[in-house]
Amino acid sequence: MRRGNGGIGFWGGHTRSGVLHLSVDSRILRYSGPCRKTMPRPKKRMAGAAEPDKKGPAGKRPKIKNLGETSTKVENSSPQKTSTSKNCTKNLSSYWLMKSEPESRLEKGVDVKFSIEDLKAQPKQTACWDGVRNYQARNFLRAMKLEEEAFFYHSNCKEPGIAGLIKVDVQFVRMMKRFISLAELKTHHQAHKATGGPLKNMALFTRQRLSIQPLTQEEFDFILSLEEKEPS
Repeated sequence: MRRGNGGIGFWGGHTRSGVLHLSVDSRILRYSGPCRKTMPRPKKRMAGAAEPDKKGPAGKRPKIKNLGETSTKVENSSPQKTSTSKNCTKNLSSYWLMKSEPESRLEKGVDVKFSIEDLKAQPKQTACWDGVRNYQARNFLRAMKLEEEAFFYHSNCKEPGIAGLIKVDVQFVRMMKRFISLAELKTHHQAHKATGGPLKNMALFTRQRLSIQPLTQEEFDFILSLEEKEPS
């Protein structure tokens, strides 16, 4: 199972019995049903530059019935905030940014490393993405639908940034034509705040602690276009 900072346990908005799987390909995420005990579970974890949300022990499948319990333990969580977060998910687009740590780091004796290369190496280039504890990230996961596209973001490492494209399952789609660094995205974000550009309200900078973040189609398309250009 993939392990991540702020966790990522995928439960489709239309079902409560399955786990969202991660796959590597060109730009999609898909739902493959509940994980089985025989299914390989990579030791992975979602992470962000400063995300506090942690994953459970490797190989341990999250129990949906306890999801509410877990979320109540998250810092700064409250019934009011949870309600607000649920309302925010109603009008989300179909694009996402998902963080994971590409470099080895032990947490309670478990290596939380899980890069896009690790995802690509999994059977069928697909892996479970579980352990989300942050209530907002959890609700975003629940709002995801099959075949929605997402960026795989390398976090909490020497050079954070977008490494590739995935689709809700989670499944690998493809590597980016070039690595889009956090520094480059921040440059555009700051410029767009002044000009009203696509990244002016990007969650990567306004809600930095979340390991699962929604993207508007405008944000997704703009970021995707950057791989065709020289770094600014």
